[in-house]
Amino acid sequence: MPFANLADVRIHYEFAGAEHLPVLVLSNCLGTNLTMWNAQIEAFSQRFRILRYDTRGLGQSGVTPGPYTIGQLGWDVVRLLDALQLKRVHFCGLSMGGMTAMFLGANAPNRFNKLVLCNTAAKIGTAETWNARIQAVQNGGMKAIAASVIERWLTPDFRSSHPLESQAVLAMLQSANPQGYMANCAAVRDMDQRNALSTICVPCLVVAGTHDPAATPAEGQFLTKSISGAGYVELPTSHLSNIEAREEFNRQVLQFLLA
Repeated sequence: MPFANLADVRIHYEFAGAEHLPVLVLSNCLGTNLTMWNAQIEAFSQRFRILRYDTRGLGQSGVTPGPYTIGQLGWDVVRLLDALQLKRVHFCGLSMGGMTAMFLGANAPNRFNKLVLCNTAAKIGTAETWNARIQAVQNGGMKAIAASVIERWLTPDFRSSHPLESQAVLAMLQSANPQGYMANCAAVRDMDQRNALSTICVPCLVVAGTHDPAATPAEGQFLTKSISGAGYVELPTSHLSNIEAREEFNRQVLQFLLA
């Protein structure tokens, strides 16, 4: 099981796909781990060498004292690339992973060929809502919020027609480290990248979900208008578009990356 020992944190990562292929990094959302991308690996690894990693505080990566910042999560990626001797890669992130992608596009553009910003926004929620979420986990652990989060992440139709996949997502969220989760909540709470979007010059694709209550289509369209030349795709999903609409998600992302 590979780990990279960065300056202040141990990051868990996995490769899939042939070594000669261009590298595509996949970045997970808040409360999940790198297995959230399982539905992409078969399709993506035929054309790319896939590098998945667990964000600091989540999965099998180290849980360092919080609160974290989006900048901290972004520089973790750059240091991981340095540790693995990868000069330039593609990057696809969902939700918090998409926020990390925005930071990287604005602050380390020379390391990235193309960025995919999935179900994300330059600012999400208010300090009050995030503080309430943190307090709920502080008081009752991950089970205190898991069920309500899943209701926002997956549409009712998908949850009823795909019970096993929905249960797997719930189990992943419930198993998240509470301290790492709260530290990452703070990173999202304190993030506002609206003024940085116009500085991003890396080619971008924005993926939104029609029924996403967290990162709405309006938020996705704001990203598209604010980032020069960005493309926009909207899928009939809630927050986890890569799971709910896996075939179309895979097709659209590959089409953008291979163009």
